[in-house]
Amino acid sequence: MSTHRVRMGERRQGPIQVMVVDDHAVVRQGLSTYLEGISDLHLIDQAGDGREALDRLGVLSAHGQLPDVVLMDLKMPRVDGVTATVEIVAHYPAVKVVVLTSFGEVPRVQAALEAGAVGYVLKDAAPEEIDAAVRTAMAGQVHLDPVVTRRLTQRMVSADDQLAMLTKREKDILALVAAGLSNQEIAEHLMISERTARTHVSNLLGKLHLRSRTQAALLAIREGLVPAPGTEDADTS
Repeated sequence: MSTHRVRMGERRQGPIQVMVVDDHAVVRQGLSTYLEGISDLHLIDQAGDGREALDRLGVLSAHGQLPDVVLMDLKMPRVDGVTATVEIVAHYPAVKVVVLTSFGEVPRVQAALEAGAVGYVLKDAAPEEIDAAVRTAMAGQVHLDPVVTRRLTQRMVSADDQLAMLTKREKDILALVAAGLSNQEIAEHLMISERTARTHVSNLLGKLHLRSRTQAALLAIREGLVPAPGTEDADTS
């Protein structure tokens, strides 16, 4: 299965710090073992539910050791993944949340994206897909699983009125965001400064009442501004 992902931009030096949150010990152990085998990924902590994750993040924050990316399960006891994502986005905005999901959790995935999660990956995905999801989130870009994306876009309310509000330039920027381009890459494509590109993207998300680039990507895919993940190869066959 091909996953919609993009070229990675430059990031800060040092390994990417990852936290794993899942109520199944075998899932945590599997992800931990995989992450520990990659030199530039570092498992900084793990938790068995959202409440424990928020408690652990409080401790890590106090020591200046917050993770870069949290791999977040959705269905957990005490505090679920959606609620935990809301809290993380509110209190630790630099931390990127990537949802760990199963095929049947589309409503929860949608809620997590609305809460501020930056991407999602299936729990049964190959290890390299988990790797790609972490790196894509770290680069501030979008990681979309084709199967989940198709189901999410089917659930979206018609965006005709939203798109009608956009100028041609804004639609172009929406398509570039959905294609996974970073602000720097958008700036280069449109021959503007990175600061201007960042302002355009922020204004676009505000105009569409979206909280993340992932939501913008889903909207653009649903409206046909960019191809859905997994369909690129089919178009040329």
